[in-house]
Amino acid sequence: MSSSVGKVALCTGAGSIRGIGAGILLALAKKGYRLIVSDLGNNSELQNNGTATQAMKAVVASLVAEGAEVRAIPCDVRDEKQVSRMFSETIEAFGRIDVLINNAGVGYFMRPFVEVPLDEWKQVMDVNLTGTFLCSQEAAKHMISAGNGGRIINIASQAAKTGFPHLAAYVATKHGLVGLTRSNACELGEYGITVNAICPNHITTELGEKQNEYYAKFQGLTVSEYLSAMKNRIPMRRHCTVDDVAALAGFLVSDEAAYMTGEALNVSGGEETH
Repeated sequence: MSSSVGKVALCTGAGSIRGIGAGILLALAKKGYRLIVSDLGNNSELQNNGTATQAMKAVVASLVAEGAEVRAIPCDVRDEKQVSRMFSETIEAFGRIDVLINNAGVGYFMRPFVEVPLDEWKQVMDVNLTGTFLCSQEAAKHMISAGNGGRIINIASQAAKTGFPHLAAYVATKHGLVGLTRSNACELGEYGITVNAICPNHITTELGEKQNEYYAKFQGLTVSEYLSAMKNRIPMRRHCTVDDVAALAGFLVSDEAAYMTGEALNVSGGEETH
């Protein structure tokens, strides 16, 4: 029997059937994990940006179809009380938490740096960085108390390694995620908890489609022309997929990755090499 059978993984920002979070949970379902699908649900003004209760249910249904035991827990990761409740409900439902995937993120605000309003900057910081801090802190408390170790995976981005125009807040938060990953790895290693970040290049999810449209227009290209130019600068000559990211996440939760921590791992087909 796989050592992962019966273990529990929670993924934030997992309410889109085409998204990275859903893809990672699908990979973990095949490994025998019990799963928590978390996203905004109907409790936030952000709910119309790609996530809603029906979308979460669709993800749950896809995982149940793989034979997984699944719960959906809406949570606004900016809210400390909601984060605490999410983990309490996870423990109540499944009795443990073994894996946290911090996937919730805002990346659809794109505008020149000098035009970025403060409230927009704060919103990106609150979701991408503070949300990861709150969820990681709560997960670590439960993992330390249980004494079984654990895995925390932060979904960063190529933007954690390289700057991009018109994404000042997003790039800043993704760089910050790498710093948080490294700091948490230093502190949590003694408890058998590994903390790593995954840094994919561009993927055309629902969020990615918004970025495609914006940057194609910015560069005076059609979306097709923009995507073709992107593919041609990637050494492997193809775009990143959700499955590429999910495969690495599946490895990071495995026994074979037990000694890997504090890493920010590129999944970019050779486009990002540092």
